[in-house]
Amino acid sequence: MTKTFDGARVLITGGLGFIGSNLAARLVGEGADVTLVDSLIPEYGGNLYNVESIKDQVTVNISDVRDEFSMKHLVQGKDYLFNLAGQTSHLDSMHNPYPDLDINARAQLSILEACRHHNAQLCVVFASTRQLYGRPQRLPVDETHPVAPVDVNGINKLAGEWYHLVYHQVYGIRSSVLRLTNTYGPRMRIKDARQTFLGIWIKRLLAGEPLLVFGDGKQLRDFNYVDDVVDALLASAITPEAQGKIFNLGHDEPINLVTAAEAMIEAHGSGDFEIVPFPEGRKRIDIGDYYGDFGRAQQVLGWRPKTSFAEGITKRIAYYREHGEHYADAPRIPEGGEGP
Repeated sequence: MTKTFDGARVLITGGLGFIGSNLAARLVGEGADVTLVDSLIPEYGGNLYNVESIKDQVTVNISDVRDEFSMKHLVQGKDYLFNLAGQTSHLDSMHNPYPDLDINARAQLSILEACRHHNAQLCVVFASTRQLYGRPQRLPVDETHPVAPVDVNGINKLAGEWYHLVYHQVYGIRSSVLRLTNTYGPRMRIKDARQTFLGIWIKRLLAGEPLLVFGDGKQLRDFNYVDDVVDALLASAITPEAQGKIFNLGHDEPINLVTAAEAMIEAHGSGDFEIVPFPEGRKRIDIGDYYGDFGRAQQVLGWRPKTSFAEGITKRIAYYREHGEHYADAPRIPEGGEGP
């Protein structure tokens, strides 16, 4: 098998996080020279254990993407930048909007300024979110769907997207954008619900506690296993036609939340779930049904998801049975803080 990234110099922001660490492991396997930058701010998902198996094969820089001087240094000499660092909690963005603004908007601008002045030749892939579409007007949601964020996080991620696209158009920084949906898999934060509801569901399942399903449980979602998301990130980086474009990810088998809970319980072999009302504040930013149209990614990147939810969740539960003590060792945020 051809190793496309053999010898490539790669920088991953948010590299000790869930998706970043899985991406790093794949790139190391391909022979890339990988540098990971992460702030390790406790609320944001970075975990040194995520790279335990490759710790001697990567360079780790504990730094914050808001530090302009660090980023000016880190982008130099790199061929690829996978820009995954971000504040991901929708409720946190509403309770305390300024860190979200700093990380998801202003820091993205300073990263791109560092690229413009110190390495305009590198290729950038920016991880965005389907949340910025807001409540869908039609399903499935494609990239022409209007954007109408329902929270501060969505607004700032949208700004981050457009900084990347404008710097591509004006300065030639080769950038593409992936709008991720519910990504899950090994190395995901499960100590609380800041990285989607599937994290806290795993913690509750392993602790013998019922899964809490908000609303009526009929809300549709599409889920992507992290290996499939890594495939999309890599394809975006090496496909010239991806530059300057936005791509939805998604799955062609959307399922409702009750079905997702039942699949997790079946994979675990035991457990239960409860249908509960939306917590105060959560209902106002819930987007209802959502599943994306990933036809553009399939056409341009040759990407489509390979992993069914049942297969992916089985792998994920097996991982946390073996390594769970490294992920669930801190108090979770108040019950109902984040939902699907």
